[in-house]
Amino acid sequence: MINTLFHRLKRPLAAVFVGAITTLAFAPYQLWPLAIATPALLLLLIHNQSAKRALWIGYAWGIGQFATGISWVHISIDNFGGMPKIASVFLMTMLIGYLAIYSALFCWSLNRFFPQSNRVRFLLIAPVLWLITDWLRGWVMTGFPWLWLGYSQIESPLANFAPLGGVELLTFLLILSAGAFTYAALHRQWLHLLIPVVIFSAGYGLNAASWVTPNPESTTKVALIQGNIAQELKWLPSQRWPTIMKYTDLTRENWDADIIIWPEAAIPAFEFEISAFLRNLDSAAKLNHSAVITGVVNQGEDRKFYNSILTVGDTAYGDYSYDMNQRYHKHHLLPFGEFVPFETILRPLAPFFNLPMSSFSRGDFVQPNIDANGKQMAPALCYEIIFNEQVRQNVNDETDFILTLSNDAWFGSSIGPLQHMEIARMRALELGKPVIRSTNNGVTAVTDYQGNVVAQIPQFETGVLRTEIVSTIGQTPYRQVGTWPLYIWVALSLVIGFRLRD
Repeated sequence: MINTLFHRLKRPLAAVFVGAITTLAFAPYQLWPLAIATPALLLLLIHNQSAKRALWIGYAWGIGQFATGISWVHISIDNFGGMPKIASVFLMTMLIGYLAIYSALFCWSLNRFFPQSNRVRFLLIAPVLWLITDWLRGWVMTGFPWLWLGYSQIESPLANFAPLGGVELLTFLLILSAGAFTYAALHRQWLHLLIPVVIFSAGYGLNAASWVTPNPESTTKVALIQGNIAQELKWLPSQRWPTIMKYTDLTRENWDADIIIWPEAAIPAFEFEISAFLRNLDSAAKLNHSAVITGVVNQGEDRKFYNSILTVGDTAYGDYSYDMNQRYHKHHLLPFGEFVPFETILRPLAPFFNLPMSSFSRGDFVQPNIDANGKQMAPALCYEIIFNEQVRQNVNDETDFILTLSNDAWFGSSIGPLQHMEIARMRALELGKPVIRSTNNGVTAVTDYQGNVVAQIPQFETGVLRTEIVSTIGQTPYRQVGTWPLYIWVALSLVIGFRLRD
């Protein structure tokens, strides 16, 4: 009986290990070939297994991937959740268990509907089923599209496909390559290894493609203020003005920049409470022919709260006024951090469900670009940068840069902020626009339109990142059509696959 149990657990245990090492494909490790190797191993593990067995193997793979890949989430729960260790571990386990459902769904559906070990299974259906489960994970319950495999390829030749089809196309090509490796290994038909060879050769060739062109005449001097404010002190009333004055003093030293940028919720107060200060900041910025962008929290007339971005100084809005229509309001809110699902049930259970600023309302999906000193910026507040379609739709013909403000102090010295920066780099490459990322304690950085980091300051230090950014002219194919070609391909593949599966 023990031998039988061990035999039945061998594949799920192996899947946990394989899923866990997938994290090494992403930042900060960036061993990107693992993003092909680990899905290929997963396909081997579910080979000739029943749909039910495949489901549990896939679930085990997901447990391994997310237990290691999003371990940084536990830091915020444990440090700021105000609950016993056993409760925080339980909550983290529930999150990991939920996310693992999607890899389980992939494995179950593949073995349930396409059990034959043929080309249709590995080269046609596996890539599209993976995309479908990724899309579901990025949509259900507001979505969590973190650790999509394509993000791991920002330093690989496949990155050059991003301007064509975004991170989803990269993920598709990874699973197609993994399927080719698996089919070749199972059937000893090594000619199929030409598929990944051709894909990566095309990636190298696309390096010469120029979808957009830099515009040297449109060069902007920016100064990004990294305040390094401890998260446990940020919202204490006694720290409000010390924090504001810290940002003000650093700003005063950099008035020669065209645009000065503070991070998400840099001002630990409601905007209406400090209107006099903001009017003075607006006047000082105008006097120095500069603009200041900052994150701020707002309370509307409808008693709703918003996580917002405010611009003062040289802008198209004129003199400062408390006008909610001139603010960017965050649309994609972080579950539990910015809103609590089923809050009437959960809020009484633990302090974690009553974190400061956890009752925000959503802004519109598409909002006007931020205007600062004549430059147009497509905004994305913190978590929003992972939603590629939202960022894409907020970039328009006039957009100069993508702007993302964040506060990753919740996650300490974990890998979370580094993964977050990797995702931001992908947005630059997809859309052909430089990305400006201002954070409280890192990663504060600027990329060029190809996703290369051109300037960065160390994490966990107070500092100012000064650099010049050149905007671009033109549009990438992904900016023009988005993911629709992949949607069409997925639909056609499923139709063809079901017709050919027998």
